[in-house]
Amino acid sequence: MTLDGKVALVTGGSRGIGAATALRLAEDGADVALTYQHNAARAAEVVEQIKHLGRRALAIQADSADAAAVSAAVRATVAEFGGLDVLVNNAGVGFVGALAETSLEDVDRVLAVNVRGVFAATQAAAGVLGDGGRVITIGSCVTDRVPGPGMALYATSKAAMVGLTRALARELGPRGITVNLVHPGPTDTDMNPADGPYAVDQRALTAFDRYGRPSEVAAAVAYLASSGAGYVTASVLSVDGGHAA
Repeated sequence: MTLDGKVALVTGGSRGIGAATALRLAEDGADVALTYQHNAARAAEVVEQIKHLGRRALAIQADSADAAAVSAAVRATVAEFGGLDVLVNNAGVGFVGALAETSLEDVDRVLAVNVRGVFAATQAAAGVLGDGGRVITIGSCVTDRVPGPGMALYATSKAAMVGLTRALARELGPRGITVNLVHPGPTDTDMNPADGPYAVDQRALTAFDRYGRPSEVAAAVAYLASSGAGYVTASVLSVDGGHAA
């Protein structure tokens, strides 16, 4: 599953699943660019860890709600490393709120990052990915099973990724580019910590009664980025501990 000589871009790569993915891809041999929104210090830490692995790394400030910034991040990656082989659409925002209390401003904010940003990044990447490239998007287990109220907006944004993934797999398939989706279950991150207010209920929905680790999601991404997954496209890979069972 070597990625020697490959270049990857991971959006939202300064923390959580994104940081774990950036590091795993570097461990497998890729040079890695990552985007971050606010925390330059954390992004710099990931960059240094990647360089310590002997790979090249680049941190790019980009708000994924800004389509122009996302497209510019793709161009910056190509300018720095000379190409792009793997795009990981990881950046996303969470939202929990009753339908009656969800404003249209909330809708615009969540869809701007979780849907529009992914579309913009993939559109920009498709123009520079070589034949045999990889597009991998991080979805959510709530697409398969919504465990309770308050998830309508977030589930909508992540469900959109299923249709986008399948449609793009058809469109980019003639170039040998695979497009796949990873659905993490409850995963121990800043956004949803294993000791957070929702942890007990979420753990109970898994078959293992535990949260997943970011590295476990990153391993799935690394497989889909590898040459061994060359005949895998339009697929949804759940890394959810049995959440959807």
